[in-house]
This record gives sequence, structure tokens and C-alpha cells, in this order.
Amino acid sequence: MNGHGELPDERAKRARFGRRALAGFAIMLALVLAVAGRFVYLQVHEHAEYSTRAKANRVRLRHLPPPRGLIYDREGKLLADNIPAFRLDVIPDKVQHMDAMLQRLAMVVPLTDDDIRRFKQGLRQHRTFEQVPLKFRLTESERDRFAVDQWQFPGVSVDPYLTRNYPYGAEFAHVTGYVGRIDEKEQARLDPDRYAGTTHVGKTGLEKQYEDLLHGTPGYELVEVNADQRPLRVLQRVPAKPGRNLYLTIDERLQRATITAFAGQTGAAVAIDPRNGNVLAMVTVPSFDPNLFVNGISQADYSALLDDPEKPLLNRAMRGGYPPGSTVKPFIGLGGLELGLRKPDDTVLSTGTFYIPGVARGYRDDQRYGAGRVNLMQAITQSVNTYFYSLALQMGIGRLDQWMAKFGFGSPTGIDLPDETGGVLPSPEWKRKTFKQPWYPGETVISGIGQGYWMVTPMQMAHALASLADGGRSYTPHLLAATSEGLETPETPYPQAPPRQLTHDPADIAAVMQGMLGVVNSPLGTAYKAGIGKDFPYLIAGKTGTAERYSRTSEAYNTNRNAQYLAERHRAWFICFAPADHPQIAIAVVLERGAWGGSAAAPIARKMLDQWLADTPPSDRPPPITTPATQTAAAPITP
Repeated sequence: MNGHGELPDERAKRARFGRRALAGFAIMLALVLAVAGRFVYLQVHEHAEYSTRAKANRVRLRHLPPPRGLIYDREGKLLADNIPAFRLDVIPDKVQHMDAMLQRLAMVVPLTDDDIRRFKQGLRQHRTFEQVPLKFRLTESERDRFAVDQWQFPGVSVDPYLTRNYPYGAEFAHVTGYVGRIDEKEQARLDPDRYAGTTHVGKTGLEKQYEDLLHGTPGYELVEVNADQRPLRVLQRVPAKPGRNLYLTIDERLQRATITAFAGQTGAAVAIDPRNGNVLAMVTVPSFDPNLFVNGISQADYSALLDDPEKPLLNRAMRGGYPPGSTVKPFIGLGGLELGLRKPDDTVLSTGTFYIPGVARGYRDDQRYGAGRVNLMQAITQSVNTYFYSLALQMGIGRLDQWMAKFGFGSPTGIDLPDETGGVLPSPEWKRKTFKQPWYPGETVISGIGQGYWMVTPMQMAHALASLADGGRSYTPHLLAATSEGLETPETPYPQAPPRQLTHDPADIAAVMQGMLGVVNSPLGTAYKAGIGKDFPYLIAGKTGTAERYSRTSEAYNTNRNAQYLAERHRAWFICFAPADHPQIAIAVVLERGAWGGSAAAPIARKMLDQWLADTPPSDRPPPITTPATQTAAAPITP
């Protein structure tokens, strides 16, 4: 014990306690400073981020896809529309166990294997915080069932949207085309800002060709939601700008009349206004319902279309290749005149068989014993093969090829539709490249009557005919006439390139037209018996064509020459324009299986002309042909 009465170890304890208290205070102060520093850091430096996160829990950004532009025919009939519907959307970020959720959800709203497959494909295309469509076009009962159990499915919601609808179904499927869900390849090439919130894009037809015009500009809205992510109110909204409407040159009534005229027969038809290249009708039979593709076609429906032997998905009007047969004779005859190889009155003797000098093989004429001595007009009227055999041989394949190429054969017409084919214009170069074989004179001979390697689309044929009908002026065929914003009056007509003049002497075309008038109006004409010129107020100029599907020497022809076989043996063509002195419509019709062009295809063209006449107001019709010169042209032509 010292003087103060304290033990040494007591003083030591008090000193240790003081040090410990000081250390504890320092630690507490450091912790307080750390907490305060963290608080300052979070409130000052990280304020923007955490404020955004907090708002994200309260506010949801919803992209507003733009309403797609509408498509109208020339008279304002709606060919492609947008109708309101509801879909089931999923935000992946808010779903913990996706597969389990889908299994439970399928017990509330029926989900097909196709729905699940496309949804999982969509998961790969979207970011985790974006809405991914699961099921489109929900029925009212499906919406009601989901509303009862929605609390069990966080991140899943029913949202309204506009879906594409094609009121005329199969009638315009190959013209308008269709939209479909955006796939991975399209997602990679599309502008993510312009297509934010968009689920569909044009796949075929005009929907694909004019995607940039039809799509529009997206908008967005900020929606305040509760803890269950149910919308409470819209905080901010920037509306989407609709796509432009398209106004077409095509006529719905003429289109429908053409389909009816085919009566289920497989083929195609195209009608063009020769004065400007306006496509008035473009028909493929059979066709398909484009509405099946809009929200994802089922595997069963798609397989049925692919397995159909009549190939309804094939756009025969601009992708179907057919040998043109005798429909090329007016063009080749015109080439003989324009190249200075023939005059209109020059004659050729037709005996029933044509022989290349020095060659034993003969080439059969259309008439068994020949037509006698015929000039150009008579050769076209009666479709005399010998005249064109000899002319093709005289021209040579080089000049024949160059001449026919001027009318667009062998290359796409340039119509404003995607994926047009160019057909085949036979030439030594083409054969060498395709078959690695030389060209023979006999192949030049049969090229003169549209046989051999020829392949022509109905669109090419109608385009060439329109050029011939308009005095040798060639307009690029087109479907788009004008565009507009919203539902306003159409703007300036769609700009067209100036026409190209293909011929130089109007008298040459006049001579060819005389022959084509005889096809329809002369008793010797190959379409005369069909009576397509009867009781029609204007003279019709035309040409039949019958291209063999089977050779006369084939086993099938010799062993099965029944009526059904003969009816299916040919590709039956008919081309025509009217009125003959002031053409306003040029038509090309092809049947994949027909007996003869005059008896099978020509009546279809006449029904198209009847409808065209019904659609043309009397004030817009030209006067009937009454001039003596034209009356003479329509008189019987004899060899």
C-alpha cells in the first residue's frame, strides 16, 4: 500500500480500463465515420444510380411500337389492316424459374409447343428486362382465366397490341405478302432503336418491299406500377408515329373476277395498263391465307402448305417459269421487220413440215398439211410454225436473243416486289454455262416458236405485251401508286422512270397488230372459236400459245391418249390487249394444265376484260372502233 492507499495492481487495472475505453471510443468513432462516409457516398456520389433503381421498381418503361401503315387498292378498299388484340408478355428478369413457371402457366392459359419454341427463341433476341411475347391473340376466356391467377405469375402480363389482318385472305396473298415475328437474323440487322418494342416485320410481298415506309417510328411511355407490377398511372407518354399507307394500282374487283374465272385451275394471270405500267391484277392460283403467318404458323399448317402438290406458296405470276409457246411469235415477227429481214407482205410456204437445209430431220407445223403460202399477218393469225421456224433460222440465235431481251425476256421486269425471277432466254452462252454443251441449229429453229429452253413468267409476258401494245414504249410495271401520312389524301404519285422506246417504225407494230386482231376476229384465228371477241364493244388483239408438257413421242402420249391426258398435256397461254386502237389493258394468262390456249386460257382473259369494262366509267372509255381500216383488219384473213 502507498501513500494514497491504493494498491499497485489497482492502478494498473484503471490504466488498462482507460486505454480500453479510449480504444473502444476510437473504434466507435471510426465506425460512425465509416457509416457517415458511406451514407454520404451513397447519397451524393451514387445518388443517380440508386435513384434510378428505386424508380425502376416504381416506374416501368414501355415501348410503343408504331401502328403499321395500311394498304389499299386503287379504289380505297383495305387490303392490309391493323386490328386490336391481346398478347401474353413475360419479363425474364422477374421470373426465377422459367420452365416451372411455363408449366404452371400452361394450366391456366393453353400453350402449344410452337408457342414455347418461339418464346424461347425470343428470349435469345431480347434483353432480360424487356418484355418477350409468349402467346398472341388471346381469347376473352383466356384473358379472364389469367386475370384470376395473375398474382401467381410475377413478370407475366396481358398487354394490348395491334396485329396485322388481311381481310381478303388468299386473294392478295402474293401481292401484299405478310408480316411475321422477327427472327434472330432480322433482329441482328434491324435498327434496335427504330424497332424497339416491335415484334413483327414484313416477310414477303409489298410488306417486305416497302418495310421502311410501312414501319413508322416507335414511341414510349413511363408507367407507375405497384409492388405487384400492376399499372397505376402513366407518368409520361411519347406517342409512336404510324407508318405510311400505301395506295396501289391494283383493282380488287378485277383481281376477284380473275380468280373466279380460273375456277380452281392451276395457273396465273397478270393485267397491266400499257400507258403507264400500272399493274391492274396479279393472280396466282392456288394461293394461301396470309393471316396464318402473322403470329406464327403452326407446324401442321405449314407442313400442309409445303406438301401440297399444287404449291400454293409459289408466286406463279412472277416466279413461275413456263415455255411461252406461240405467244412469242408476234415479238419475233416484229423483230424480223425491225431488223430488216422481212417485209409484212413477204410470204413463206407452209407444207406441214419444215427442214433445215441439208438436215433430214423435219420440224412439224401447227397444221398437218400446212397452211400454204402465208405472210406475217396470216402467220400470226393462224399460228403457222413454218414462218417462224424460217425467220428464227434467218435471224440466228444471237440476233434473236438480243431482240427478245429488249422486251424484257430473260431478266426481271423490275416490278416493286421482292424475289422476282428472270426466266430463261435461250442462248449458246446460257446452254454452255448450264449444260456445258454446244448449241445446235435445230435449237434456234424451235426457239422461234417458244419451245426448247425458253422459260417465261406471266409478269414478263404481260410486261412485253404492254410494251408492244403501247407502240413499243416500255414502262416498268409497278404496284405502288402513292403513299400518305395517316388517312390523308394520297400524295404525289409514285415516281416512275420514263419509258424506253424499243421500236423505231410504227408501221411494223401495225402489221403485227393486224395479225393479232385476226387471232381473235378471223374465222381462221386460233382464238376465234372461243368467241372471246363476241359481244364485246371493242376489238381485241391477242395471241394463243400452247407449250407441250409431254412430247408426242413419249410413252405416256402413245399409251394414254384419253381426254384427261390431252387436257393436261399442255401449258395453255393467251395474251391480249384492248381496245386494239387505243390499248388500256394488256393481259397474260397461263394454265399449267390445259388443252389449248384458245379454248382453255382465252375464256379467262375474256372474263377479265368483262370486269375491266364494268370497272371503267363510261366517261373514261375510248370510243368503239369504227374506222374502215380497222374493220378490214378484223375481216377473215385467208392464205
